[in-house]
Amino acid sequence: MTDPGMLSVLDITSRFTDELPGDPEHGPRRRQVSGAAYSFVDPTPTRSPQVLAVSQPMLETLGIDHDSANTPEFAEIFSGNRTLGSMTPYAMAYGGHQFGNWAGQLGDGRAINLGAVLGADSNRWELQLKGAGPTPYSRGADGRAVLRSSIREFLCSEAMFHLGVPTTRALSLVTTGDDVVRDMLYDGHPAPEPGAVVCRVAPSFIRFGNFELPASRGDIELLRQITDFTIKTLFPEC
Repeated sequence: MTDPGMLSVLDITSRFTDELPGDPEHGPRRRQVSGAAYSFVDPTPTRSPQVLAVSQPMLETLGIDHDSANTPEFAEIFSGNRTLGSMTPYAMAYGGHQFGNWAGQLGDGRAINLGAVLGADSNRWELQLKGAGPTPYSRGADGRAVLRSSIREFLCSEAMFHLGVPTTRALSLVTTGDDVVRDMLYDGHPAPEPGAVVCRVAPSFIRFGNFELPASRGDIELLRQITDFTIKTLFPEC
């Protein structure tokens, strides 16, 4: 659903999807994705999104008016219920290790990228919704996040930044009105908990695993494309 409201003035672009090859299949069906750096996938709508917290410094950095954060429109967009006309939501493909073993394809299993905003500081900032629903990389999971871990993410990332520790930032914390079932104590007694979505912000969400996955498959062309893109956009001095 495209929204024409006050936040539609945000100039959202995505060089990552414009310049790198993508998965030809669109949607959250779980699958192995080869020869592609990402898959297009839409966030899964939630029942009743409500803004619980916003980072005022991050609002200012992105050039978003403070009053906009108090609108239903803001809650809808940053919960994943609505997309602005220029958004092309996608999940990144990457690989990595888990518990000391190579796990192969991992990817954004519960994070969906919305694109980049040119901030008031003249830098481009990537927006990512964590807990926005399943993606091709979710494996057997639901792609959702619970409120308790989302509060931790929101508070810790902003605290670390203001303590001078380089980290991703948090723009907003939105409750969804939906329950998410989790085994909080890992004792075999799963129970429903309130769900939430955090909008994470960073200059880039490219990680080491973006290079590891094509390298592990011998896909040298994709590895070269991702490397050249990263150098050009993040390390132009190289």
